Amino acid sequence: MMASFNRRQFIKLTSSGLLLAAAPAWSLPASQKKLGVALLGLGNYSTNLLAPALQDTQFCELRGIITGSPEKVPEWQRKYKIKDANVYSYDDMDTITDNDDIDIIYVVTPTGTHKSFSVQAANAGKHVWCEKPMAMDEKECQAIIDACEKNGVKLAIGYRMQHEPNTRTFGDYRDSRPYGPITGLSSFAGYAGSGRPADNWRMQKDMGGGALYDMGVYAINGARYMTGKEPVSVTGRHEKSHPKVFTEVDETTYFTMDFGNGVTADCGTSVVKGFNHLKTQCENGWYELKPMQQYTGVTGFTSDGKKLSPISKMQQALQMDNDAQAILGTGPALVTGAEGLADIRLVNAIFRAADTGNPVRLG
Repeated sequence: MMASFNRRQFIKLTSSGLLLAAAPAWSLPASQKKLGVALLGLGNYSTNLLAPALQDTQFCELRGIITGSPEKVPEWQRKYKIKDANVYSYDDMDTITDNDDIDIIYVVTPTGTHKSFSVQAANAGKHVWCEKPMAMDEKECQAIIDACEKNGVKLAIGYRMQHEPNTRTFGDYRDSRPYGPITGLSSFAGYAGSGRPADNWRMQKDMGGGALYDMGVYAINGARYMTGKEPVSVTGRHEKSHPKVFTEVDETTYFTMDFGNGVTADCGTSVVKGFNHLKTQCENGWYELKPMQQYTGVTGFTSDGKKLSPISKMQQALQMDNDAQAILGTGPALVTGAEGLADIRLVNAIFRAADTGNPVRLG
């Protein structure tokens, strides 16, 4: 689906003057260097969110790129002063193992490619940051976890919301219980639209397209995070308003997660309807994130009139700094591979429930 190119083509570009000269060498002592990040995949999320966020991080920085689109390379080098030696294609990324500038590979490609690229990054001896959702199924998630453990590298999944302060504040309420025990939740994540061209990966089943993989994991992860529990069963149903457009993937999916003891989460996700809230009901009140996963900020409200304003810092910068500190041993690992796998287990269970019309129990 993406053009690939090799190191020989890079050399040709360099000789033609299209690639920038190498950036200045680092002057800081090795013990004080930031961790070097290479972004794998230069689509919208890398271009407009991760790369800008990396300009505002304390413990890591953008040092390299790995792409299947050679035409993007000159602009990235110009904008971020990336050395020729730190530019890779999908075909030659195995050679990154010898590059001491790069400590971390952040996989930011379609979900259907996460497993192969993450395993490849781990086998190259680099720490792995994998964008959500982690992979297509539990087997693929476990393969990523195993590769990272085998190679002695850290793994983090890109759930920026678990790094976001207002989300974390409400997450702490599950233990402090300022409004009493949780009695139920409402967790909805989606965006309005009418679909994309059929050749777009988000419209392709085998690439991880559709609402549940793309946006549903926000609703799933949010409910799991607020309760601190795993559901014992799920239900699911699909709704279609554009059947001629969404021929392979779900456009809107509603589901419930039963956490036991009478606590259920009413959830929904869509790529044609705008959903964006996470509300936790308790015996003596409630608290809500609305919006709960917006790039420009997350706002919290409580039943007794409190308002938690959005942070000014980019959520992605906070996420990557926290994940870098976990690698450096100066902070906890907040979102592990096990967390990513747990969500994918639920994604697959919800699909089964929607297909059969029956609840799916989880062991």
